[in-house]
Amino acid sequence: MALRALIAPLFVSLFLSLTILGYSQADIKKWCSQTPNPEPCEYFLSQKLNYHSPIKQESDFFTISKQLALERVLKAQSNIISLGPKSKNAREKAAWADCLELYEYTHYRLNKTIDPNVKCSQTDAQTWLSTALTNLETCRAGFIEVGVPDNLLPLMSNNVSKLISNALSLNKVPYTVPSYKHGFPTWVKPGDRKLLQSSSSPKANIVVAQDGSGNYKTIKEAISAASSQSGSGRFVIYVKAGTYKENVEIKLKNIMLVGDGIGKTIITGSKSVGGGSTTFNSATIAVVGDGFIARDITIRNTAGAANHQAVALRSGSDLSVFYRCSLEGYQDTLYVHSQRQFYRECDIYGTVDFIFGNAAVVLQNCKIYARYPPNKTNTLTAQGRTDPNQNTGISIHDCTVKAASDLMSSQSSVKTYLGRPWKKYSRTVFMKTYLDSLIAPAGWKEWSGNFALNTLYYGEYANTGPGSSTANRVNWPGYHVITSASIASQYTVANFISGGSWLPVTNVPYTVDL
Repeated sequence: MALRALIAPLFVSLFLSLTILGYSQADIKKWCSQTPNPEPCEYFLSQKLNYHSPIKQESDFFTISKQLALERVLKAQSNIISLGPKSKNAREKAAWADCLELYEYTHYRLNKTIDPNVKCSQTDAQTWLSTALTNLETCRAGFIEVGVPDNLLPLMSNNVSKLISNALSLNKVPYTVPSYKHGFPTWVKPGDRKLLQSSSSPKANIVVAQDGSGNYKTIKEAISAASSQSGSGRFVIYVKAGTYKENVEIKLKNIMLVGDGIGKTIITGSKSVGGGSTTFNSATIAVVGDGFIARDITIRNTAGAANHQAVALRSGSDLSVFYRCSLEGYQDTLYVHSQRQFYRECDIYGTVDFIFGNAAVVLQNCKIYARYPPNKTNTLTAQGRTDPNQNTGISIHDCTVKAASDLMSSQSSVKTYLGRPWKKYSRTVFMKTYLDSLIAPAGWKEWSGNFALNTLYYGEYANTGPGSSTANRVNWPGYHVITSASIASQYTVANFISGGSWLPVTNVPYTVDL
């Protein structure tokens, strides 16, 4: 009511000018009534239409809705800069820095959905809008994590999350059967298929070696050099066997890191929330440049279970691939933050929520190892979808879930769950996966009381192993034993991440369907 009282006089002054342009408040209400958040839509659309061409059809409304969101992102960015961290606390400063970075990425993703020079399909738009919303939620979560006062959060968000949600609701992407078979789109010639599936290593542009036999001794130096050398094609950095103690952020597009194999090329860091970092900034390797590929590398966070959230790998890289990698940590090991991602033949170790985030991600032929947890409870996943129209979720397909060596002798005293709902619309499926005896009969764990139990989507399809029985699983409204192949196929490489259109050129094997 307070908001309405504040903005009512503005509507009166705008009404006459909008009527002259052929609009009325009824027209604005008609368009905004299609969205989940009509009030900010009406308020900002009234201002926008005072100098914008008329809305004639739904596509016009979708475009202007994205423009409204982008304008509010820029305003929120300005607010964050002007408010600034008032404290000298290092963690608070880190949260503000994360937030500025996340708003910059949000600006970039929203702009890509609007720019006429960018090829943007309906699925691309939904992915990038989903990412924009995820970025804002990550910013908010980071502030809460370090104790920034709640009354500052509305000043920073400035209705932008609601406006992005409106755009998401106008661009729902229907499930469609792909037009290709056997893992290749129609444009791939039969003679090329063997080449695309080749596992031979590509020629390196830069070699990293600790012994001085390469171009550089650290990965950071190689990334810095790549920024001046890389062109439009893929840029390959070969990292020779060795242990590289460094934290690396990769913002460049089309970077490929190739190692000498799991346990041979090791990148390790120890940042953690317990050690003063934010979760977002604790990653040993953080990737935001699109088209990233990592292969034959171990990525670790050695902070240990006592230091709480400590990320080994964070990816916000669209169309990113991780092949034959080992991702090792305890709580929050693998942060599948946003965008479309694919993991193949990877090993993933952790304890609490150790595969988490809000990407659209498929893990295929991977080995997931639960470690011994300090609080006697493991949760494999914590998916973070906050909006029902985000095209995000975690799909675990044809994988193996087992106890790590340190848990094997203590399985009876530890409860291990497939996941818990980090956010309201959490979505995770396990399909054709071997679940060992460590999985608790209930399968899934609450986050807090009844939170999200009606709105989440958790599914199990054709899993095997002693922990796969669904007889004593939770009876939440959002939990499903999937028996239909057509429903399960919605979470495959082909349909969930449109993998047939971009994975062939990565030279990584994959199964396109069930």
